[in-house]
Amino acid sequence: MLNIEGRTIKVLIANRGEIAIRIIRAAKLLGFKTVAVYSSADKNSLHVAMADEAIQIGPANAVDSYLKQNAILVAAEITNSDAIHPGYGFLSENAEFAEKVEATGRIFIGPSSTTIGNMGDKAMARKLMSAAGVPIVSGSENFFNDVETGLEQAQKIGYPIMLKSVAGGGGKGMRLIQDQENFKELFELAQNEIMSSVGDNRMYIEKFVVNPRHIEVQVLGDGAGNAIVLGERDCTIQSHHQKVVEEAPSNILDNKTRQEMLSVSLTATKMMKYRSAGTFEFLYQGPSNYYFMEMNTRIQVEHAISEEVSGIDLVTAQLQLASGTKLDQIIIGAKHKYAIEARVSAKSAGEIKGLHIPGGLGIRIETALYQGYTISPHYDAMILKIIASGTCREEALKRLQIAIEETVILGVETNLDLLMRIINHPDYISNENKTNIDWLDNMLKK
Repeated sequence: MLNIEGRTIKVLIANRGEIAIRIIRAAKLLGFKTVAVYSSADKNSLHVAMADEAIQIGPANAVDSYLKQNAILVAAEITNSDAIHPGYGFLSENAEFAEKVEATGRIFIGPSSTTIGNMGDKAMARKLMSAAGVPIVSGSENFFNDVETGLEQAQKIGYPIMLKSVAGGGGKGMRLIQDQENFKELFELAQNEIMSSVGDNRMYIEKFVVNPRHIEVQVLGDGAGNAIVLGERDCTIQSHHQKVVEEAPSNILDNKTRQEMLSVSLTATKMMKYRSAGTFEFLYQGPSNYYFMEMNTRIQVEHAISEEVSGIDLVTAQLQLASGTKLDQIIIGAKHKYAIEARVSAKSAGEIKGLHIPGGLGIRIETALYQGYTISPHYDAMILKIIASGTCREEALKRLQIAIEETVILGVETNLDLLMRIINHPDYISNENKTNIDWLDNMLKK
């Protein structure tokens, strides 16, 4: 625990961009000192300017900077940091890194390395979830990194199958494979993609669930068996398995299934004695017909919409729990009945030559952009999140439509036009279950 007598707690943020800024703000709220790490490409980034200290950890490519465990551990030692917050992506779900942090006597702001390892081991995760009464979809029993083993596993499970990377996230290292003929080619594409991103070539297979919605449950645990659920998010609007628009709660989800999902997620969280924020991801096909996909042992990109509807600041809660605060002492603020988030992505690198960010009642912006900032080609394409809240879905959606209309980003290409197409599409507006996880990709083919 971060109970340090006689001096101010110092937290190193092992990340970049908007999530690094989000963590810095939460740390400052609690009176903690902050340390930013950065690559050579990020020396002029906002998170570097906002932190109390900053230290360069490597060149532009992530493998030699944000993914370089020893560089981050040395930075923590040099700056005498008490804790490391990994954010999302990069090393956030790397059990080996969490274990190394723990071995130094520092606090890893997140679950224990054992929990991360168990949830990262898909076979173990499925076993634990099954024991907790969570419905699971059929899949491979073990990881593999060669085509031959993959082919054998796929044959046992039956096509179509979803090939996934153990270390994947945001759709990276994931491919839908319809038959044996295309397995080798798609396997190599997925494995090469994830290797260039995180350097881990382990893969696994799940039976493909046709036309589901993507529903996830946000949980918070204190590591002692106490936990709460903060409701669900509907993350169905995706392109190539990358989430684009998310909302909370899900108006499509029937109440009986909602209660089942929340209940099994709470039971599993307590059973694991989970610490920090976490997310259970499910594929939903209809009333009481849903399957566990995975548990994300980190803060999610889309955590803001859960914060809006629950009134709980999840990042601050992570820091508080690491400091020994009890769950019932977590502060609950203003709540909204509905929230929708749109992810703005850059389609090209370059300098931001003009920028206007919307504001007003019910609008929240998460970004690291500023006019004159140069977007690097080395990292994730998401550059800004627009979160709209309201008393109902219709009000939140209208606020989001206005906010996207007002957003101006000059100098680089973005997906703002696509976001407007999505949130103005009759299928999306109707809220009558006319979308699924393949809806957006199918729409873009027309």
